[in-house]
Amino acid sequence: MGNIPELQARSTPDAEVAPGSAGQWRLQIPGGPAGRYRLAQLDDYGKLPRARFRWQPPLRLELRARVSDVDLPGTWGFGLWNDPFTASLGLKGTARRFPALPEAAWFFYASPPNHLALHDTHPAQGFLTTTFTSRHVPPLLLAAGIPMLPLLAWPVTARPMRRLARRFVAEDAARIDDDATQWHAYRLEWQADAVRFIVDGETRFTTTVAPRGPLGLVLWIDNQYAAFPPDGRLRFGTLTNKEAWLELADTTVQT
Repeated sequence: MGNIPELQARSTPDAEVAPGSAGQWRLQIPGGPAGRYRLAQLDDYGKLPRARFRWQPPLRLELRARVSDVDLPGTWGFGLWNDPFTASLGLKGTARRFPALPEAAWFFYASPPNHLALHDTHPAQGFLTTTFTSRHVPPLLLAAGIPMLPLLAWPVTARPMRRLARRFVAEDAARIDDDATQWHAYRLEWQADAVRFIVDGETRFTTTVAPRGPLGLVLWIDNQYAAFPPDGRLRFGTLTNKEAWLELADTTVQT
């Protein structure tokens, strides 16, 4: 069954999520210096506990999209994930949850200095198709490990922790080299044992690293970065950016 998902708009001050005609959306963030987070997002899970996220495989997500520039500072994208973080980042009406290991399948753009690949052979910047799935670890056990996070501040301890993370988090990724400023038709097909990414009717990437549900639908643009590269220097923050937007149309989910 195909349907148009019920999406809620979330944005930081001065950013905008604007509906257009014929099911279009424009997610726009203002320009500004580093040090201030700027986000425009649509999702269907903001106030829900993870157990009540809507989507399970088999599923097909389809939409059309374009962005204002091919080299935008920060990240943007669309797809499915389990929102593994507990912080609400100042957004009103967003649930706080226990931490979780990542589950995701999405089209994901990441500018430098972003680097979210745990495997050194996987692409970590540019416009990517990316999946994550993780071993089940009880949330309370993950929360108990929070006091160890300061160890990530020193490369000598962060590097072995990065290698250890590969035992718990499986990932796969491939780069897309299309001009994302032009309209393209994107399709994500999620099965319990595989994910297929299709652009303009052409399969670009298929992987058996498939996330476990339930997952939430997210479409966003922001100016943040997070990096955990091979040298072990964990970094995160926000970037100077010019005004930027992501336009979306004809978003449907079929189950």
